[in-house]
Amino acid sequence: MTIVADAVEIASLPIEPQEGGGRWAWLASLRSPKIIVGFVIIAIFVLAAIFGPMIDTTNPSALSNASLQGPSAAHLLGTTQTGQDVLAQLLVGSRVSLVVGFASAAIATVIGMIVGIVGGYLMGMADEILSVISNIFLVIPTLPLVIVISGYLPSKGSFSVTVVIALTGWAWGARVQRAQTLSIRRRDYISAARATGEGLWRIVMYEILPNEMAIVVSGFLFTVIFAILTQAGLAFLGLSSVSQWSWGTMLYWAQNNEALQVGAWWWFVPPGLCIALVGTGLALINFGIDEFVNPRLRAGAVEAPGGKPRRWRRRPAPVTGMTPVVADDEFPEVAVGPGPSAAAVSLAHEHPEERP
Repeated sequence: MTIVADAVEIASLPIEPQEGGGRWAWLASLRSPKIIVGFVIIAIFVLAAIFGPMIDTTNPSALSNASLQGPSAAHLLGTTQTGQDVLAQLLVGSRVSLVVGFASAAIATVIGMIVGIVGGYLMGMADEILSVISNIFLVIPTLPLVIVISGYLPSKGSFSVTVVIALTGWAWGARVQRAQTLSIRRRDYISAARATGEGLWRIVMYEILPNEMAIVVSGFLFTVIFAILTQAGLAFLGLSSVSQWSWGTMLYWAQNNEALQVGAWWWFVPPGLCIALVGTGLALINFGIDEFVNPRLRAGAVEAPGGKPRRWRRRPAPVTGMTPVVADDEFPEVAVGPGPSAAAVSLAHEHPEERP
């Protein structure tokens, strides 16, 4: 009995990280090289969108006689068929593309969080209804749905495009949030919160949501990529306002004026390259967060703020006769079970005269 009692006491010892930890531990992934590179790329485009039109005050719609001029000192990225400056269009268009991308992604993420978390936590009829609505949006192809809705809008400005993208891009995020909430709602701390009388929204905001923030941020970043590509696609097809400069609008006018056929690569390469670089930067940030959340994807140990690898304290080895079972390298669990010494013990009573 003493051996069992000691083993149970050892198994009940808590595991604590030497430094940091907690529900916001995923923020430590900000030190990842992928996230740093991604942030630098996105920061460059954001700064260019904010301050670029202030530095280059050229009117992107102004016409001139410099038709289809290549990059030069007067026009760093050349001109269009009507003599418009490509760099000015690129800087002004970056504002619309980034604003539509981030705004529609924010709205879609909020809708997905509400539908996914509330449905996954409440379950029952509310979950069934919300799941059916999500499945309807998931079954219908997104881009054709956006094209159809955009064709019936009375206004084709950036605000209308933002609303359409947000209303059609929330369903897959809601499914992920619902699945994660179904797993979290069974945890002990959620049961303890309900037992203490905490309300629905307090449990969601203070218990569930902080533990899902990494997934929320990951979904938001990919929704931004989807929104920028969708806005560019709508503008390229002429389904948004072609008089409002964006990266998709630049591709629309370049295609209509046969820029590829006449060899005016400086007209369509810059906006396409900007879309690809922004998508790359957001994807790098997302991959960095995903590597921290999922230990199997990590290339190496995450370093602590002091520069040393973060290590977890293991429990003391169990006493002789008890077999330790380690469930995970980072969060070891010691299970008490019969070892070789216990298996060799016989409880049969032997008479002294029967012994050899």
